[in-house]
Amino acid sequence: MSELIDTLNRETARISWSELQPFFARGQTVAVDPALDLVAVAAAFARDDKPTVQGWMEGARVAVVTDAQSAAWLDADADMWAVVVAPFVLVQPVA
Repeated sequence: MSELIDTLNRETARISWSELQPFFARGQTVAVDPALDLVAVAAAFARDDKPTVQGWMEGARVAVVTDAQSAAWLDADADMWAVVVAPFVLVQPVA
């Protein structure tokens, strides 16, 4: 698992929300609560850890990006931390 975490850490990048619009348009962007570790969430997605991911989703800590979120981030020209776990792009606003 350490190798997976290392790989995801290297693949995590800072990117503007505007650059992620094509992925949002395809319904592929997933918002991760800033209180969660983005790489740990990505690892759970990559391992297909359904109980953990489902728990975060039920608690609204992980969810598909909404139109309202997208519009707010676009208006704010927000920078995001992003990591790809195909077919999804997991994102967190940069604090």
